[in-house]
Amino acid sequence: MQSQSTVTYNRAKPWQIGFFALNNTATNIYMFAFMFISYYATGIAGLLVVAVSTILTAMRIFDGITDPIIGFLIDKTKTKLGKFRPFMLLGNVILAITAVVIFKTTHLLPEAFRLVYFIFIYVLYIIGYTFQTATTKSAQTVLTNDPKQRPLFTLFDAIYNTVLFIGLQLIVSTVLVPKYGGFTNGLFNDLLLIAIPLSFLFTILAIWSIWNKDVPANWGTGEVEKVRFRDYWPVIKRNRPLQMLIISASTDKLANSVKSNATTTVIIYGILIANYALSGQLMLVTTIPTILITLFGIQYARRLGIKKAYVLATWLSIILSLVLFAYLLLADLTAISLNPINLTTVIYLILISLVGGVVAIGGNIVIPMIADTSDYETYRSGQYIPGMIGTIFSFVDKLISSLATVIVGSFVAMIGYTETLPQVGESATPQLFWIGMIFFIFVPIFGWVASIIAMKFYKLDGEEMKRIQQELHDRSVKA
Repeated sequence: MQSQSTVTYNRAKPWQIGFFALNNTATNIYMFAFMFISYYATGIAGLLVVAVSTILTAMRIFDGITDPIIGFLIDKTKTKLGKFRPFMLLGNVILAITAVVIFKTTHLLPEAFRLVYFIFIYVLYIIGYTFQTATTKSAQTVLTNDPKQRPLFTLFDAIYNTVLFIGLQLIVSTVLVPKYGGFTNGLFNDLLLIAIPLSFLFTILAIWSIWNKDVPANWGTGEVEKVRFRDYWPVIKRNRPLQMLIISASTDKLANSVKSNATTTVIIYGILIANYALSGQLMLVTTIPTILITLFGIQYARRLGIKKAYVLATWLSIILSLVLFAYLLLADLTAISLNPINLTTVIYLILISLVGGVVAIGGNIVIPMIADTSDYETYRSGQYIPGMIGTIFSFVDKLISSLATVIVGSFVAMIGYTETLPQVGESATPQLFWIGMIFFIFVPIFGWVASIIAMKFYKLDGEEMKRIQQELHDRSVKA
């Protein structure tokens, strides 16, 4: 424990913050694998596109509903293994089992039973996913309460996610799709062989990182809070920063879910650019610039506060995306290539590097902001309820972002894709171009505009968080 002014902060070592961020990476590995679930469900299991889009939307809503329940359980949990670690481990085990079952067995069942079976296993998958993701948000309160340390989570998280999504997309687009000729059983088998052990390793490292932090001394008062389900509404009603963060982050999440959807990637790279392998190759090239931009953004956040960094990154995301759209409208997209590299490709690389960097700052910095709203709730009401705060956030976030699959499925169905999704190698059409632009550019801009408006009413800037931590420290001294 170290002192800054009169506040005694519960600080973490940098490696603890870095390893704990792997908990989010562990679940994001499964999120990436399940980005292709529509291709498995329609192309291998034989389910209809509209049916799958509807199911995935309903499951996303169910995912949100489970969040408050898991948050309620976390706040009431007190075991020898701590409050958070049991949920991390159990959640990852459930994810591994359900991923194997859903991808390896659904298509083997009689056709009449596949839909019900698919839904049942997906429900179990969501429960495991919620177990682990809920701790990413809530356990940050025991990791550190230093306003200058919390942005470090964003740094590690952004780097991990950049490497993860670019690396896995590169493997899928340049190795697995060419190897198997599309999204086949073989592709999904290989993807599971990568995802399951890697996710489990990251989970173990994350558990280790909070082993000495996940103890009663860091649980607010040290006691298990006597919370009830009916307490959720008063918390939402009275915690204005939480309300604004929910609006901001959930619209961002909706935008990113549409932009990163597997169908969007197929349209942009597999059809308009006509080289699906580039979706991974170009992302690999932009990894270092994206990380450098993120590093700059986190240093800005540590110096001036998380809120200011988030707002600036969001404005830059809007401006740079409009520039990217203008370029995509004017350029010959089929000229984008690394063999040989040309001016068209260089300009495109610069633009997506800039967009990727500022989006990474805004998208990843939200998680430490959740910890700030949890501390604000302790300051406001005296209750230490990180599970409730984190899962209230997730509940609304997932309800809104659940619209992503509906948006994608509905728009492609409108231009004739009712039984299959757009496939790699199809001919580009004006309809596909504009659908691609809606998914890749305009839906994200809508999310960022909503964020800018919400942040005008979010008061937890750097100075306010210092004042809150000072007040919480004074209360603990008096107690």
